[in-house]
Amino acid sequence: MTGGALLTAPQQATAGPPNLLTNAGFETAGAPGADMPSCWSKSGWGDNDFTFATVADAHSGTKAMKVSLTRRVNGDRKALVTENTACAPSVTPGKQYDLSAWYKSNTPDVSVTVFRREATTGAWQYWTDLQNPPVSAGWARTEVRTPAVPPNTDKIAWGLSVYGVGTLTTDDYALEEVGAVPPQPTCSGTAEECAKGKWEVIPAKNPVRSMHAVVLKNGKVLLIAGSGNDIAQFNAGTFTSAVYDPANGSFKTVPTPVDMFCSGHVQLADGRVLVMSGNKGYPSADGKIGYQGLKDSYVFDPATEAYTKTNDMNGGHWYPSATVLGNGDVISFGGLKEDSTGNVTAEKFSAAQNKWLPMNEVNQTWSYWGLYPSMILMQDGRLFYSGSHTFGNGTPGTGASVYNYDANTVTDVPGLRNKDQRDESASVLLPPAQDQRVLTIGGGNNETNPAANRITDIIDLKKPSPAYTAGPDLPQGLVDTGAGKRPQTGAEGKMYVSAVLLPDGKVLETGGGLHDRADPVFEASFFDPVTNTYQAGLAADPIPRTYHSASFLMPDGRVMSVGDNPGNGTYNHNVSIYTPPYLFKGARPQITSVIDTQWVYGDTQRITVNRPVAKAELIRPAAVTHSSDPNQRFVDLPMTVVNGTTIDLNVTSNPNLAPPGWYMLFAVDANGVPSIAQWVHVGGAPALAAAEEQPSAHQHTFADKLGPAKANPGKRDSVPVAPSVAGCDRHYGTVNLCVPTRFPAEVKETTKARCDWLAAHQYPKRMKVNGSDPLRLDADRDGYAC
Repeated sequence: MTGGALLTAPQQATAGPPNLLTNAGFETAGAPGADMPSCWSKSGWGDNDFTFATVADAHSGTKAMKVSLTRRVNGDRKALVTENTACAPSVTPGKQYDLSAWYKSNTPDVSVTVFRREATTGAWQYWTDLQNPPVSAGWARTEVRTPAVPPNTDKIAWGLSVYGVGTLTTDDYALEEVGAVPPQPTCSGTAEECAKGKWEVIPAKNPVRSMHAVVLKNGKVLLIAGSGNDIAQFNAGTFTSAVYDPANGSFKTVPTPVDMFCSGHVQLADGRVLVMSGNKGYPSADGKIGYQGLKDSYVFDPATEAYTKTNDMNGGHWYPSATVLGNGDVISFGGLKEDSTGNVTAEKFSAAQNKWLPMNEVNQTWSYWGLYPSMILMQDGRLFYSGSHTFGNGTPGTGASVYNYDANTVTDVPGLRNKDQRDESASVLLPPAQDQRVLTIGGGNNETNPAANRITDIIDLKKPSPAYTAGPDLPQGLVDTGAGKRPQTGAEGKMYVSAVLLPDGKVLETGGGLHDRADPVFEASFFDPVTNTYQAGLAADPIPRTYHSASFLMPDGRVMSVGDNPGNGTYNHNVSIYTPPYLFKGARPQITSVIDTQWVYGDTQRITVNRPVAKAELIRPAAVTHSSDPNQRFVDLPMTVVNGTTIDLNVTSNPNLAPPGWYMLFAVDANGVPSIAQWVHVGGAPALAAAEEQPSAHQHTFADKLGPAKANPGKRDSVPVAPSVAGCDRHYGTVNLCVPTRFPAEVKETTKARCDWLAAHQYPKRMKVNGSDPLRLDADRDGYAC
């Protein structure tokens, strides 16, 4: 990485007078007849019994506020700064503020909760929970720094909430603006690198035809190929994986017991990688038999770099989902069974028992979710199916839904556009995870093979009745349709897109293709969740990255891209590394110490840095395949700034926001420049219990006004799936080739036009016809296409 010029010494980022709150100590009574002090209101929600009282047991002065919960099913209660013009303090977008209060409590279920007002509409909305102050019998002070105030915010209101049975007494609140102005960044590269970032293709080649990439807890990368979509390797029993070590740029091949081609994988709480299913058999040459899924399951240990077998799943799942839950269990859906039919059973891996549970111990809706359905864990333990999947149409109905495992219900959510053209789209839980917003990007349909779309949709799962709303169109770049690169036009977008969470809070979208397994698109952009806009025109990966490609964040803040498996049976072994613009903005902050790398939910953890930073977060390491990584998440760590180099970080108390496991800890300065990550483990006693049994702070009316649940199908063994589910006509050449069952719309339905398209996309010149010739590619009837 290019060394950067040092920044000028930054000012100490401190907050100070004036206190922007009115009646911060409750000393001024409210208007005649009011039951709360001036500029304070009773607030909260849910099913609970509570009392508010102004008491004489004060930290200073003569009054304090006491809030008690004597019974709680859900919800919280708090004294909140009154949400009006006179009482709520004005704030400036982009600035940060220190919030502090004195308190006494006999319950750990306390949170610092902040609301914000939209400047244009005047509407108040929940913003974030920042901290969980510990139990304190005597007066203690809690202080926490807000994130940068979002755009279009003119006022904030806040208070300490109690969301468990107990009593909370508070006094002497303060809200103070952080006064330091960050130094201007100094560009350490070329002007283009500082604006667009830089791609480089490293000298070393990926030694395996990897379909799967997992960033391990030691910073290395596991690349899984299995047979690598090569039937000759399958027939020979040659299955491969490799481990890449970014420290020295080396690759090490790893013995691989079964064909993990198109398996599922997820990080377990201890950092091992659970790999499920894979390929039991390829389709027959005539296409009468499709792909078949394995029951097998293995665990890869980063310490030994070896696979160990677990018990089998209840059935085969070629292309399964894999989502880790708040208690460390893993749930999996979809894919193809051993006989190529669609698997309708849910599978659950017990973290406590280290095994897949028998079917009768797993709740079943008998729903078919398709292949690689994107199932994202919500903050209350339910799963959100985003509509992103692989191959063909979306699920019946709206194409997106909320799945409640405990209640065994599936409830559709509206708004996903073109739900049957979201094949190979990407979905990501936007930063921070606390905001509970999901973005879907692009997609197509391998059966009808239209040009991939530019659609992006966003859903806010915090809303009572969440629904997708239209996001900005995906930026366009250059596309190579077989005759050289040209600018994209009209509604052309991409499928097979990769979406990578970055430590500055943006999302990098990169790679992709215009059609099924063809026509790579060379374009990259940043999506900013704060402004809901794309920054177009970034440097583009020079290597085509379509089907079977993956891009993922490394601990040093760069992005690695591997793979590409177009329909002509080839594979690109080049590896690309992207250095984002934030690494050309001068010297990086450094995390100089982490007092404890074993973090418990609700903890306060102290770190030191070499200079002031603006934010810190945990990013779960990637486990990505086929544009899909439903476990990718960015968890905000609200800060209490002790001094310019000592910071206390507040760990969420909700394991559904940060499922147990190893995370990359980044510290980021005010210019968006991140440190190199430190590895920390999040877990502890709360993760061992059922997540839904723990009090959870401030879900408010969290997706609690959904429509009626869909009727579940009756108990069944499977659903029929066409052998051509992969969008390939098996009547031509070897099974490694994917001659499309449906050519792009612009290709005329003639032998010459189709053969010209195949030649332009570098298919073999003569492919054997296996049986019949449904695409009419063998004009001279010599048994060979084109």
